[in-house]
Amino acid sequence: MALELEGKLIAKLAMQKGKSANGEWKKQDFVIETIGDYAKKVCFSLWGDKTDALKTMGEGEMLKVSFEANSREYNEKWYTDLRAWKIEKLGGQNQGGNDVPPPNYDDIPPASEGDDLPF
Repeated sequence: MALELEGKLIAKLAMQKGKSANGEWKKQDFVIETIGDYAKKVCFSLWGDKTDALKTMGEGEMLKVSFEANSREYNEKWYTDLRAWKIEKLGGQNQGGNDVPPPNYDDIPPASEGDDLPF
C-alpha cells in the first residue's frame, strides 16, 4: 500500500547510525506540516541511501512524500513507523532543475473566421 502526503518541511532531525547483524545502517527522521484548516505535523523516517534525498531539501520547502505505514508489537504495545521511499519538491520545481515558464497567452493566434472544427 503506497500513500502520499504533501506539506511543508519544518524539521530535519539528526542522522542516526548503527551496526546490526546485517551490517551498518543509517536513519534520518523529518517532519512536515500539512496544509489546510486542520494542519497536522507528521514525522517520517528515511533509511539507508534514501537519506541522501533529504540533503537537498531545505526547511520551509513544500514536499510530496510517498511512504508506507508499518506497525509492530513489542511488549504488548504497538508502534507505527512511516517509512518514506520517495520525496519530491513541489511549487513549480521539477527534477531537472530547469523551471519551465508559464505559457504566454499573447502568443496564441486568434481563431480564424473559416475554422470549421466543432470544438
